[in-house]
Amino acid sequence: MNSHSYINRKWLNFLQTLLIIAAMSGILALLGWLVAGRTGIVWAFITSAAVLIISSGLSSWTMVLRMYNARLLTPEQVPVLYRDLSAISQRAGLHHNPALFYIPSASVNAFSMGHKKSPIIAVTDGLLRTLNLRELRAALAHEISHIRNNDIKIMNIADVVSRMTALLALAGQLLLIINLPLILMEDYHISWWIIGVLILAPTISTIMQMALARTREFDADMDAAMLTNDPIGLARALTKLEYSTPGWLTGILRPGKKADLPSVLRTHPRTKDRVDRLISLAQDINQDQEDSDLDHLILPASIPGLKLGMRRRSSTRHL
Repeated sequence: MNSHSYINRKWLNFLQTLLIIAAMSGILALLGWLVAGRTGIVWAFITSAAVLIISSGLSSWTMVLRMYNARLLTPEQVPVLYRDLSAISQRAGLHHNPALFYIPSASVNAFSMGHKKSPIIAVTDGLLRTLNLRELRAALAHEISHIRNNDIKIMNIADVVSRMTALLALAGQLLLIINLPLILMEDYHISWWIIGVLILAPTISTIMQMALARTREFDADMDAAMLTNDPIGLARALTKLEYSTPGWLTGILRPGKKADLPSVLRTHPRTKDRVDRLISLAQDINQDQEDSDLDHLILPASIPGLKLGMRRRSSTRHL
């Protein structure tokens, strides 16, 4: 992939991220104004900032890891993965290598937590059993890209703004209900657009939050491909994830198929769209698609003292 194309794509993703967050903030400001005028706008953003500061100071990731019964993997247990993790982290400019955790679950999943000073990547038993080493390297690069790009913080901001929007919309609706007798008695006219904003704002904010998540996924895919110089490795990993975990009902009615949600209701882009972009990147760098000696699996059975995951597949996927 040439540098000019890479820079253009990065700028496009950055502008999309900026516009979505600005639009979400605009909806929040509008609701604050409808509920309490200029004071409402100020307090909406002050409260959001306070929640962000408090949440960033909490180690919520510890609770998540305990909930999933996650265990820390050491370099002695999986030296190959830690070697790749260290090399990709250095290439990404991270000063701290992510800690690698193992989750004894059959779901095919990987996700990142923490922040740049204390990054964490969790991988499941199902992921280790499904992907080969080349694909695992690409998956790790994808999560490292999320960490480098501060996507965890960006999505946390979007989540707080979305929740505050829902709270203000509820407050506005309650105010309308409480004042309804007075409005009816005095024949006071309430504009329908105000009612529409109060009802639709939370949904619109949530849809924008999903759009932001999709933008960040595209950005992480592109950065992972650059870090490994292997877009095809990530494309293969995404394809395996797509078809290895169908929902139970879909698996019965349409074997080999997955339920297809409308694009606007997805937190992740369609796998086909992601794979098409990665194939385009591979063509730019004329990548050799052979696996050479990277077709063996990293199985949890080779990790001492760790419990194997359940055999049943689930539909959870964050990569």
